[in-house]
Amino acid sequence: MISIVIPNFNGAELLKKNLPKVKEVLIDDKNLKVDIIIVDDGSTDNSLEIIENQRYEKPGLEITVLKNEKNMGFSSAVNRGVKRARGEIVILLNTDAYPEKNFLKYLLPHFKNEKTFAVGCMDKSIEDGKTVLRGRGLGEWKRGFLMHRRGEIDKTNTLWVSGGSGAFSKSIWEKLGGFNEAYNPFYWEDIDLSYRAKKAGYKVLFEPKSIVIHEHAEGAVREHYSMSEIKRISYRNQFVFVWINITDLGLQISHLVWLPYHFLKALIRWDIPFFLGFFNALILLPIIIKSSFKYQKLFVKKDQEILSSYK
Repeated sequence: MISIVIPNFNGAELLKKNLPKVKEVLIDDKNLKVDIIIVDDGSTDNSLEIIENQRYEKPGLEITVLKNEKNMGFSSAVNRGVKRARGEIVILLNTDAYPEKNFLKYLLPHFKNEKTFAVGCMDKSIEDGKTVLRGRGLGEWKRGFLMHRRGEIDKTNTLWVSGGSGAFSKSIWEKLGGFNEAYNPFYWEDIDLSYRAKKAGYKVLFEPKSIVIHEHAEGAVREHYSMSEIKRISYRNQFVFVWINITDLGLQISHLVWLPYHFLKALIRWDIPFFLGFFNALILLPIIIKSSFKYQKLFVKKDQEILSSYK
């Protein structure tokens, strides 16, 4: 059995459009047993009604709905869904995403290797009417921060697997502690978990033949948050990532040395979200310190060893 976890926040129209497509792909495989777990994260629209109208089941396909009474954030919603999942392989799908036929055919064989933690799909990302091929992530340490970017899809190594379209080993997920909920409401949680997995000695891969259509512009983030709020949260979580995960002394010193530069640059640009993000991260310091000590017990690789592979 495999499990598919779909977090939802006010995504009624997306569920109405994409959930039938998800089920259609799964129903095509007569021998596959799947449970779909939809975690409704405090929606105020008619999401639950839409889900109820589509809860027909076939032998081997079950749909479970978990409802949060209030909006908890992406990490919390996904963690709740994975905890409920019965399959050893858990596939995360956003409400604005749906898979193409045979996407599981190329994903699942990777998990025959017991060290494989996550495998990312290729996103055919619909952006401003154009299709951008995403799914493979690269990154480098630059001016005191991890700077991540889209990678070309001609290789299978990746720095992280997206929490919106990827497959994960549930047993390893539990060992790693899942998404860190300090990143709520969104962003960086999948980079954080993938990075921790790599430092703990597990494999994180990209599979270009497993294809998911991802209509990012229609997602809940842009629908419910202003660009200023999105920037603030992104800045905050960039700090959180460094403070939790970076343990190489040289990189820690680099982060501190470059901070005055970033503060001055933000001041010149009058980038208020940067300052708000920094102070929001400071508020989280007790959680960050606790998380860092907990995760370091699992690490077997150095930061430079990980980052040197993605220059």
